[in-house]
Amino acid sequence: MALLKTYDMTVRYGGLAANADVSIEVPAGKLVGLIGPNGAGKTTFIDAITGFTAISSGRVEFDGKDLAGMTPDRRAHLGLVRTFQSLELFEDLTVRENLLVASERPTWWSFLLDLVRPPRTSPALEARVTGALEALGLEGIADRLPMDLSHGQRKLVGVARALAAAPKLLLLDEPAAGLDTVESQLLGQHMRGFLDGGTTIFLIDHDMGLVLNVCDYIYVLDFGRIIAEGTAAEIRKDPAVIQAYLGQSAGEMQAQAGESVAARVSGTETGGATHG
Repeated sequence: MALLKTYDMTVRYGGLAANADVSIEVPAGKLVGLIGPNGAGKTTFIDAITGFTAISSGRVEFDGKDLAGMTPDRRAHLGLVRTFQSLELFEDLTVRENLLVASERPTWWSFLLDLVRPPRTSPALEARVTGALEALGLEGIADRLPMDLSHGQRKLVGVARALAAAPKLLLLDEPAAGLDTVESQLLGQHMRGFLDGGTTIFLIDHDMGLVLNVCDYIYVLDFGRIIAEGTAAEIRKDPAVIQAYLGQSAGEMQAQAGESVAARVSGTETGGATHG
């Protein structure tokens, strides 16, 4: 069953079609990737399906519901949760507190309750936060401030913050940006673990070694249109992908480097909090 589907989705900015007739499916329980060169329309696509950009035509469905007219927060409440390329962490809060704030879902009457009793976090929320920290190997830095973390650790905190919201579908926008090859492959291992926990993942990233090694299915976007789709093996051999994105052998070399690192770290205890 497809958890997310787009039907001929088009996003226009004036006369420019940033996305043109894009149709994709993300089955429940799978890790699906979207790749493409800079300016291909990847971030516009994720902005459109999460409600931050209006679509010009077409349709987006999530968990069987048409998302037309829904605000970003409403979509998030349905379980469609995303990360952003920019790391907007609360610098004066600890890692754990960052996750608590981001994962709490206040209601309109919450402020009334706060007037008559001190704000409290529920055991269920605490458990979600603890689970997200453990899933990313961040337990050891839970009480540290973001300013004291490496770039790699901050990226993992951003992913953990989204995971703590208990999403049905987690959309990751360039989570490996700025990570080295080892950190990227460890992140990939974490993402495969998310699937075991019941979270479906839609991954957008430039790291070919990561995308080709962890995704069950991949879409390739160029100039706003899907030019190819398939498994990693099929994408590697697609002439249109090689011409538009991989750039001769560069992408394949990156993928092979990722495979080599993945083989070295496979089976070892993940230590995302100590890398970066």
